[in-house]
Amino acid sequence: MGKKKKTVQKVAAVTEPLAVEESCVNSSRASLEEIETYDGVIGYILRNSASATIDIKDPTKIIDYAILSSSALDAGEVLSENFGLGTVKSIIVEGKDAKVISLTVNENKISVFMKKEANCEKVLRKLRSL
Repeated sequence: MGKKKKTVQKVAAVTEPLAVEESCVNSSRASLEEIETYDGVIGYILRNSASATIDIKDPTKIIDYAILSSSALDAGEVLSENFGLGTVKSIIVEGKDAKVISLTVNENKISVFMKKEANCEKVLRKLRSL
């Protein structure tokens, strides 16, 4: 057998500045600051492709919460794709002592961490109004 020719495609790298709508981020941040005052809320993570805002009451757990947030959103997308569930609106992961609500609003990925007994419906209503 003869050698196969390899075709090489050249891709031009185009770097464009990221356009982040500040009003959307500021609105989300203001709503999250209000949510943080709700009973049982531990903190939140708001991130997009350009930045992240983390406000957690226990700073020693920031990395743990960041990993949980990212993993929950990724797992929700994979499960939705594997089982043909359509677009994931929100994900609630409940553990022994705490729970997290994760969702995507526009291009912002939001996770709110709370104690297990906290009212997640109130938080979800506020987040869905963004």
